[in-house]
Amino acid sequence: MAKKARALGGTPATVALTAAGIAFEVRAYEHDPRATSYGTEAAEALDVDPARVFKTLLASLDGRLVVGIVPVTGQLDLKALARALGGSKAAMADVTAAERATGYVAGGISPVGQKRAHPTVLDASALDHATILVSGGRRGFDLELAPTDLVTITGAVTATIGR
Repeated sequence: MAKKARALGGTPATVALTAAGIAFEVRAYEHDPRATSYGTEAAEALDVDPARVFKTLLASLDGRLVVGIVPVTGQLDLKALARALGGSKAAMADVTAAERATGYVAGGISPVGQKRAHPTVLDASALDHATILVSGGRRGFDLELAPTDLVTITGAVTATIGR
């Protein structure tokens, strides 16, 4: 079934959400290959408040990969991410390692449907919104869902990790 869903334009993220029975809406747009800020591009193309669009970033925390999900309007606070997961020191992960570990390309890394589950922290500001948008697994392909559903499917904890 997963292969069939992907053949119809789905991604591992949409397959995982569908299998879990979680409601989501696909929000696709024409990605500009010259864009450098994928989240800002998504907010503008979809005419959505940028505070509701979240980016998925991977970091190395004490030798293991972890996921931080923060609004595209800000940055990931690595010290706060480390505190939220009980670690001591975090640094941004190498792009190649992030792509290999998730199965997605940079700029299209979804927090859902990654090759392996990673400890995940969702910025607490997400809970201020009924729905948020995250990457659906490729550039130009976002998913809108309730932040509580994102917490459920990823096993995330929420904390203030953005600045």
